[in-house]
Amino acid sequence: MIECVPNFSEGRDRDKIQAIVDAIASVKGVLLLGWERDESHNRSVVTFAGPVEAVQEGAIRGAGKATELINLSGHEGVHPRVGAADVIPFVPLAGSTMEDCVAAAHRAGEEIWRRFGVPVYFYESAARITERQRLERVRRKAFDGRPPDIGDIDSHPTAGASMVGARGFLIAYNVLLETPDVSIAQRIARRIRESSGGFRYVKAIGLYLADRDCAQVSMNLTHFLETPIQDVIRVIADEASIKAFELIGFVPRQAYEVAPQFFEQAENFDPSRIIETRIDQLRETAP
Repeated sequence: MIECVPNFSEGRDRDKIQAIVDAIASVKGVLLLGWERDESHNRSVVTFAGPVEAVQEGAIRGAGKATELINLSGHEGVHPRVGAADVIPFVPLAGSTMEDCVAAAHRAGEEIWRRFGVPVYFYESAARITERQRLERVRRKAFDGRPPDIGDIDSHPTAGASMVGARGFLIAYNVLLETPDVSIAQRIARRIRESSGGFRYVKAIGLYLADRDCAQVSMNLTHFLETPIQDVIRVIADEASIKAFELIGFVPRQAYEVAPQFFEQAENFDPSRIIETRIDQLRETAP
């Protein structure tokens, strides 16, 4: 089995999101672990798993439905994005390898272009250009100034481009601050992220959430065994009063066992957020 965690640039229209989710789940063999949306980010995250070919096809169909329904020309949201199906990462689970996920990413990218005319840029382990291993170097205005890996245009007129990758587990975690001052969240993000000299394997940005009238430090923890998670939280707490914690998507059991308190403090955590637990639940209820 492998996992896929695509991020789509729609977090406000529930019907559009549900149509994308339904397209993914329509593939036989796909286990839909769950999905969630954020109105301020105007973004949704879907998590699903299954055999390589099923997950690959689910990702392609999800990207196709997003291309059909999402028009980036009028898109607004605080989270950076370049595509309707913005990022599509494949992640190895037990019994699969990173090579399996790289192959799935490359095949999916080729089909996204062939079926829907959306160009693709490969990142992390699937990168064909060394400089594209870091997603943030590609997902920027005008991309990285080079042609896409798949396709003969820089971006689709309404759907933009898709960043398709293969990577290990990533933990997406948000810290909501009591203050609405986004400059404080941005200062904290600069302090903790690796690219600014902070914690290794931490990516962070500071945002303002209009729907909750507060600033947010949005983090990606890319190597949970090497990141001193509680140290990161202590630095944030030293800089500002914390309103709430929020987990995005799912976490592997190993990550939970390393720092259970870290995950349990999230306002939306429950045991079904653990990937292995959720897969077991779905298998038990499958017809």
